[in-house]
Amino acid sequence: MSKRTAMSDTPIQVDMVSDFVCPWCWLGYKQFMAAAKGTKPEPGLTFRPYMLDPSVPDDGQDYRDYMAAKFGADDQDRFKQARAHLEKAGKRHGIDFDFSAITRRPNSLNAHRLLKWAQGQDAGGAVAERLFRAYHEQGRDIGDTNVLADIAIDAGLDGELVREMLARGDDKLEIQQEAQFFRGLGVSGVPTFIYNGQFAVQGAQDPETHKRAFKDALNSPPDA
Repeated sequence: MSKRTAMSDTPIQVDMVSDFVCPWCWLGYKQFMAAAKGTKPEPGLTFRPYMLDPSVPDDGQDYRDYMAAKFGADDQDRFKQARAHLEKAGKRHGIDFDFSAITRRPNSLNAHRLLKWAQGQDAGGAVAERLFRAYHEQGRDIGDTNVLADIAIDAGLDGELVREMLARGDDKLEIQQEAQFFRGLGVSGVPTFIYNGQFAVQGAQDPETHKRAFKDALNSPPDA
């Protein structure tokens, strides 16, 4: 088998470090998926947890109060510009951002826990898409157990089992430690796409950027 053939058969493994409350992460995910469509070999994507603000209370807090306390009035023009950009870019990828619908800033830990379980049942993409959409289009509180159970059911998972697992909370520390691990690697902004454990593409990048990364990844296969 030639070197070229061997490399073309090597899976592309991508870790997407993200947080569901981050609109750029949803846009970045859509851009990645647009690039991955029809790509051979098909890249494998694993969602990895990141919490932009772990200090948010478990039951969340009022969104306007949170934004005012966190960023103040001086950043309002910058946020308006960013949101206008997101709304325009989102429509190209099937996203209809509705920032006015958001009334709660949730703690995203339980959403990450749900996604971890979903990935174990090959439903990671379905659940991630629904989590992003619930928050950024519908303004739903993705820290709420009932909302998470509904999302699980809609993705074909067992809603009652999800409720039971969320109530137990025995994997909270594991998710928190994994999120901290990526901070320790130097991830300070999301989304961050780590290719084959070798290099990263940071931010919501256009599909062409990821297509170039796919080619580079074939020359940097993951360690056995």
